Amino acid sequence: MEDTAADKKSSYTYWVREATEDAAPRPVPRKLSADDLSKQPRSAVLGSVWNQAGTWEERNLNSWASNRIKELLKSLGSLEFSSGKAYIEEVTKCSGDAFLVTVRNKKRVGYTYEVTIKFKAGDWLIQKENKKIKGHLDIPEFSFSELEDLQIQVRLSEDKDLSTDDKMKICNDLRLCLAPIRKKLEVFEQELRDR
Repeated sequence: MEDTAADKKSSYTYWVREATEDAAPRPVPRKLSADDLSKQPRSAVLGSVWNQAGTWEERNLNSWASNRIKELLKSLGSLEFSSGKAYIEEVTKCSGDAFLVTVRNKKRVGYTYEVTIKFKAGDWLIQKENKKIKGHLDIPEFSFSELEDLQIQVRLSEDKDLSTDDKMKICNDLRLCLAPIRKKLEVFEQELRDR
């Protein structure tokens, strides 16, 4: 069979070389001006300049995180209990890792830390007698989005004149520090997310 001119005209062709009257006009290239470039929307790229695609980048935030945790926990100052008042002297140990990872242009943060806080209690009422107590509050491990599982261990430095019941009462009172410590660590976690 022979192809006729009518068959060729009505058939579909993948690449159209001839423009028809109902086709859109061909695009004409034009040079962009500086004003045109300034009007272009800028895409929000996370991470460094060298990582414009946002594929993978990890930043170490250990120094900032350690200093910020210490600063927040020192700001607790003093804590009032039924038997006395405890003062936060210093954060003696603050070790761990904090990081910010950019993966596929999405920011993810995380941390794992251990903290030891040195405290002293000026006048702690024990069996109708005021005693000076010193010790440490240990937070063995806490990590990102797991602050509700936070635990605290109390170590008393000077317990020479204390009975076992008195030590238990003091330790139970000092475990009440957990709520204000958790609030300070939640502030830290939010600041880490916002970085």
